[in-house]
Order: sequence, then structure tokens, then C-alpha cells
Amino acid sequence: MKNPVVILVNPQMAENVGMSARAMMNCGLYEMRIVSPREDHLSDKAVAASSGADKILREARLYDTTQEAVADLGLVYATTARRRNMIKIVETAEGAAWEINLKSQAGIKCGILFGPERTGLHNDDVALADKIIEIPLNPEHCSLNLSQAVLLAGYEIYKHHVDVPDVQLITNGGEIADKEKINRFFAFLDEKLSGCKAFQDDEKRPRMLINLHNIFQRGEITEPELNTLYGIINYLSQK
Repeated sequence: MKNPVVILVNPQMAENVGMSARAMMNCGLYEMRIVSPREDHLSDKAVAASSGADKILREARLYDTTQEAVADLGLVYATTARRRNMIKIVETAEGAAWEINLKSQAGIKCGILFGPERTGLHNDDVALADKIIEIPLNPEHCSLNLSQAVLLAGYEIYKHHVDVPDVQLITNGGEIADKEKINRFFAFLDEKLSGCKAFQDDEKRPRMLINLHNIFQRGEITEPELNTLYGIINYLSQK
């Protein structure tokens, strides 16, 4: 994705620039702009820290000022953990991702500003942004490493471009057992357990069977798992 642009303002350490490139590629973001870095963004340290994302470093564009870096953008967000004495709309990373996605569909180029590791963005930089991204964290320690901030914002944006369910069961090819197969298994289990002393108590037996039913009905058991249980119970019943 070319949208949004990730803009690193006065980054202090080459390693953090490299790790930010890695975070960008993790999230499908490929355009980096760097404003007056203290260290060479193409140094060995930066390339090593990028862990294979050095293409982003090689194609990054350098600027002398933040104003120049955002000049061609239609929507700019600033990331900051500190409330400034400014009237600005503050959004979570999730909310910003939603708007960036809409703007992207309309052909509007967007960017996110990330400040230097020690001090964060200066007020002059924040003033250039339309809105602020604030990531809610522990108020007693809400400072993030530069690449962590890039990753959190990028992840929320990337989620708009992939269709992954919140929960899924990996069955490795095994079919989920239908109710008929499960009920057949319970009939088999009931038969095998009838010889057990604990299940010969007429008062306790119904409740124990209901509990067993509930255990298996709660989850999505597969046919291979049922077959395994058949084998185990058959083996134990012969002891």
C-alpha cells in the first residue's frame, strides 16, 4: 500500500528507522519519508534492523523540514501520547485507520507523523497535522519505541485490507463431527460405562451422563478426535 505515508521526524537511532521499516512491511506499508535523521538510514545498523525490509529504506525520501514532507498530502495525522494546548480532533489508531481507508478510496494521499524517540513530536510538527492519533496505554508508562508506534498504527490500517475471522478452528483436514456422530458416540460411551461401578449408581448416573454430554457439545469435535476416543475407550474397557 502507498497510503498512508509513514513520516519519521528527526529519528535518533538508525536501528529504530530500520525496525520501523520492518514494521511497515509487516503491515503492507511501503512509503517512508524521513525528516532530518541524526544517523544514516542506510547504515549497516539500519539495514540489519530492518530484517529484510531494506527496500523501504533504499526508497525512503529525505526532507529537511516536516512542512516539506507533508506538502503533497491531503490528510495528516500526528502520533503523540501527550495532550497539547491545541484544538485538535483526537482519534484512536483504529478510528484513524477507518478514515485513512475511506480517504484512500477517494484518491486522497494520507500520512502519519512519528516523532523522535526521546521527546516525541514538537508542537510545530503537531500543528501541521489535521488530527492526532492517540494510542490508549497505561497512563503510568505510555511511552512507545518508534517502531512499536509504527507497528500499532500500521496494524490497524492493514486490518482493513484483509478478511480474517476473529476466531477460527484449524482442523488440519478433519471434518467436524455432526450431531448424529456425536450421539452415536454417546450411545457407545454409555454402553461401555454401564459396567463401571460409578455408573451403576442410579441416582448419580443421569447427572454424570449429562455432564459428559455438555463437555462434548461445548466444543467443535472432529471425526478423527471421535475415532481416537473410540479407540481409547475400547482399549480401556478390555482391561
